[in-house]
Amino acid sequence: MSLSPDIHIPHGPALIWRAGLQARARIATQGLQPADIALLPGAAGGPKALALTGLDQAIFGDWLQRAPRQRQLLGSSIGAWRFVCAMQADPARALGNLAERYTAETYAPGVTAAEVAQALRQMLADLFQAEPAQLLDHPHYHLTLTAVRARGPLASERSALQLAGVLALASANLLSRRLYASGWQRIWFSDPRQPAPALSADFPTTVVPLRDDNLLDALHATAAIPLVVEGVRNPRHAPPGQYRDGGLIDYHLDLPYPQLDGLVLYPHFYAHIVPGWFDKRLPWRQPKPHRLDNVLLVAPSADFVARLPQGKIPDRDDFRRFDDATRQRYWRQVRSETQRLGDEFLATVDSGQLHDRLQSF
Repeated sequence: MSLSPDIHIPHGPALIWRAGLQARARIATQGLQPADIALLPGAAGGPKALALTGLDQAIFGDWLQRAPRQRQLLGSSIGAWRFVCAMQADPARALGNLAERYTAETYAPGVTAAEVAQALRQMLADLFQAEPAQLLDHPHYHLTLTAVRARGPLASERSALQLAGVLALASANLLSRRLYASGWQRIWFSDPRQPAPALSADFPTTVVPLRDDNLLDALHATAAIPLVVEGVRNPRHAPPGQYRDGGLIDYHLDLPYPQLDGLVLYPHFYAHIVPGWFDKRLPWRQPKPHRLDNVLLVAPSADFVARLPQGKIPDRDDFRRFDDATRQRYWRQVRSETQRLGDEFLATVDSGQLHDRLQSF
């Protein structure tokens, strides 16, 4: 991966950078150094995260390693999986393995939620390069994984009951995001050495310890999409119940980030933030700008995405949109193109000219 600050960028910048008021002011006066980063969020989004592979490899495999310090990693669904790879001994290799293993996954027509859950657990087992206890003893990273504890019919594994619950909550969400509380309880599995800071005033949150004997369950739960992936029953150290995808509430982690000893660096597959999973088609449901004061978001630019195969980043509908061979070829092409993102990230931060690229939220 090139580190040259005069890297040639064909067609236009591959990255878009957005920053809150505090982050913009700090970068304008001090520039940006890896030691400035105190917290990194990782959004839910399944295959969309493949569009971040090269960027993640540059950030975790190179840039942050130049200035080790205590950092919080707050991951939802695939964001949690990315961060577990970033915590391994060779982050760049582990993140590449995640992208390839996800790409290689196939599902037969009519696959059940239980079968998808079994495949998911096998994928996790294949990705681990260290024992859970070793990962969670990382000297610099403190991991938090988001999940929800289902209530009422949403706790059932019967598809009809789940569907009824999902439709009811989707309707309630049109009125207020806070009505989610009737169907989900927010649960964060957090490193007990340094739990996540208080970020969740909008939803009551139960924080439970993330330990070696519940890490795999937490990683499964945070990616357990209703009606698609069977949930996790009674994970250890957590209140009893059925646990599902953390992105249902914390889709893009629209949170009131506190004043930290540093900035929030948000590598994201979009240049915008969607609060909850049911907000994807609600354009009026926007994050509150003051929450993002100390956030620096970096994402693939519209120009970069337009030049990808299919003119878009991967998404879950690709499993039904393409046959396996076509989808896998397309996803691997996207992953290869993402090295440009990593190269441009390093070139931009090393050039000292990042402030010239910043846009507001």
